Amino acid sequence: MKKFLILFLALFMAFTLTACGTPEAGQPNQPDQSTGEGSPQESRNESDYEYVKGKGKMIIGYTIYEPMNYTDESGVFTGFDTELATMVCDKLGVEPDFLEINWDTKEIELNAKSLDCIWNGLTIDAERQRTMELTKPYVKNAQVILMKANAPYNGVASLVDKILTAEQGSAGESTIQDDEDLSQASYVPKTMQTECLMEVKAGTADAAVLDLTLAKTMTGAGTSYADLVIVEHMAEEDYGVAFRKGSDIAEKVNKIFDELIADGSLAALADRYGLELSE
Repeated sequence: MKKFLILFLALFMAFTLTACGTPEAGQPNQPDQSTGEGSPQESRNESDYEYVKGKGKMIIGYTIYEPMNYTDESGVFTGFDTELATMVCDKLGVEPDFLEINWDTKEIELNAKSLDCIWNGLTIDAERQRTMELTKPYVKNAQVILMKANAPYNGVASLVDKILTAEQGSAGESTIQDDEDLSQASYVPKTMQTECLMEVKAGTADAAVLDLTLAKTMTGAGTSYADLVIVEHMAEEDYGVAFRKGSDIAEKVNKIFDELIADGSLAALADRYGLELSE
């Protein structure tokens, strides 16, 4: 009987010690109170800059738009925005990763984090300021109407019964929609501004409403569109870089813009591409 009792007590104590030393199934291990260290949080509120910095790169959405982002005759991807974004990324401590996008779905891709910013001659307007985090203006622009050099033109009212084209989702499209005369014309949206030039050159559109920066670079003597001319300047505007709404990167880029203005780098870059900086 005594041996049985001793064996019973030994088994009971072993069971008790095992139960006390093992966490219940499905329960996390508790932190070691003696060191004050515990398991890391599953998630934390990470700023947009921390997110990009953690990746080591900033994904930059662009479309082919000379002189902002394009491939030159030597096959080198370049442009004013391409060079500027590369300079800024260097100062931010991340690599630039340029990704060609569909301009019409740019905000969807930005919010889905397929992109980190849109850096491609993006016009600053009230709607974009409401839905995205924009930097300060850095380059001046305007919307212009282009036609064939020999086409008759007598003010925007003469285009009421014509076929107009512009890049879908662009400031050019908004210019057409907001103008009393232009909005009465037949409108054909295209996915890229260069396609609009092709339409006018081919005669499938009578006029295109495009950015002045692109029109100055891609038309005139020695270009593929030497027979197209600017017939009208519409509203003036400014370019900015777009980040996700609330992103802290926009303010960091603004400070870098200030540095590049102060040391003359931004003005020198603008001169090389024939652009005018915003005031």
